[in-house]
Amino acid sequence: MDTQALRAQLPTLVCGHVPSNVHRFKFQVFDGEPKVSILGIPVDPKPFDGKVIARTDEAIVIKTGRAEFAVLDRALVTDVPDEGAKVHVEPYARRRFDGLRADTPEKQVERTVDGLTYSVHTTVLGSAPAKLPIPKPRCPELAALIEQLEQLPAPDGFRRITHMLVDAGARDFTWVDPTPANIIQTPPAIGFTVSTGKFTGDVRVLYNRGADQYAIELHRGGECIDRIEDVFFDDLGRVLEGLIDDGSWRRIRVQRVP
Repeated sequence: MDTQALRAQLPTLVCGHVPSNVHRFKFQVFDGEPKVSILGIPVDPKPFDGKVIARTDEAIVIKTGRAEFAVLDRALVTDVPDEGAKVHVEPYARRRFDGLRADTPEKQVERTVDGLTYSVHTTVLGSAPAKLPIPKPRCPELAALIEQLEQLPAPDGFRRITHMLVDAGARDFTWVDPTPANIIQTPPAIGFTVSTGKFTGDVRVLYNRGADQYAIELHRGGECIDRIEDVFFDDLGRVLEGLIDDGSWRRIRVQRVP
């Protein structure tokens, strides 16, 4: 979508949908690029409702408020509604393995000195964690792998690697948590199942203590069909993206409502 050309065209597209006493309008563009707050922090847009007021070859324009509009990249939407249709729109938002948005406030249960319990909900600006559903390991190398998957960025620069796993439908996690004496015979590893347009099957990330590198294996039907050796920790995101990420996470869900 040619965003610059669309910005020039937008006043003409919305002029009949802005009250006569309003001289300015606001709009947001949803083109698959990450949203950033005024503080420069990546943010996940909220779902919204509106009415389709214009369509072009590249974009769909939706009125969301009195003088507020949303512009959707037509190539990314899951449905192209007619002008006048009321719609519910869900732009991409990073999620956790439990299905909740990754920016959902964390809940902690605290206790007062006299034994009463209370809940505290905390949110850290810019934080959208997707923690692996794996208990705290005893093996330092497995702990390091978990931290790297949770903290290192995916190649798109917006998601973490674990967000990419969520978007690939990662489930049925397994792990190998060896003692120091068995780290060579039974390498630390994390396994999971994914289902994407690129690959459906089991993925395993294994740590090679001797080389201090990782290997990534793809399994299907109990057979290893591919193995990538000599993967440095800072290349985990790129390699996993090439194997399992089909890009469908960028799609904008559009649903017509009565």
